[in-house]
Amino acid sequence: MNRAQKKSVVKMILAVILYISAEIFSANEFLSPALLIVPYILSYIVISYNVLIKAAVNIFHGQIFDENFLMAIASIGAFVLGEYSEGIAVMLFYNIGELFESVTVNKSRKSISELMNIRPDYANIERNGEIVKISPDEVEIGDIIIVKPGEKIPLDGVVSEGVSSINTSALTGESLPRDVGIGDEVISGCINLNGLIKIKVTKKFSESTVSKILELVENSSSKKASAEKFITKFARYYTPAVVIAAVLLSVIPPLVLNDSFTVWVKRALAFLVISCPCALVISVPVSFMGGLG
Repeated sequence: MNRAQKKSVVKMILAVILYISAEIFSANEFLSPALLIVPYILSYIVISYNVLIKAAVNIFHGQIFDENFLMAIASIGAFVLGEYSEGIAVMLFYNIGELFESVTVNKSRKSISELMNIRPDYANIERNGEIVKISPDEVEIGDIIIVKPGEKIPLDGVVSEGVSSINTSALTGESLPRDVGIGDEVISGCINLNGLIKIKVTKKFSESTVSKILELVENSSSKKASAEKFITKFARYYTPAVVIAAVLLSVIPPLVLNDSFTVWVKRALAFLVISCPCALVISVPVSFMGGLG
């Protein structure tokens, strides 16, 4: 985990410790109610200050209705109703989800950055009895390239001379080396481990395996998936509708049914939490990045 993720874990552990302390103090009947609520407030501030700050900043910029706003309203409402445990739990679970999202995205980014390292820098080719390094783009189909031990295979082809073992883990994920000899096909991006081999090129660099993979990754990461665009647009209209529905739920039933406002306000706050689209807003980009990685 990176520094921010470790900080998030420490914050959650501290909030849980404060919450447990609050539960222990609440059993002490000699302490005043005003003093008993202090550990709950401290636990809530520790676990939710980042969400509250984001909600305030977004409101200042005119972006009121988002998941941060919903979480802030629901948790603060829980405190107003005296349900301190519920208010803290809402923020705790939300932060756990955010942590999982961060870990998943960072792993995907790491996989993508490692993938960029498979791009070959040069190809060895024999000219006038000497081995010279040229750009893989200059190699033509049918040319014979030479791959020394420890070098990347720059282009797809067939082994025409020599035997060796190659590391294909960057492309296939297979940890065991693959033995190759005369007549075996090899793909670009793999690493030659021990023997010197000569390869007859069967594809131009632009059509090679490594070029195709890099092209797919670059194009995919530069464009949002259609599902991700839909969810972003969906949340823009869905969130205000949920807030309005929660307000109506807290006001209309008590007036019509002559019931307690406290009960229906609590139900409206619960409705806000379970209706928050953050699960969709988080899961779609995470699954997209995870699949890409």
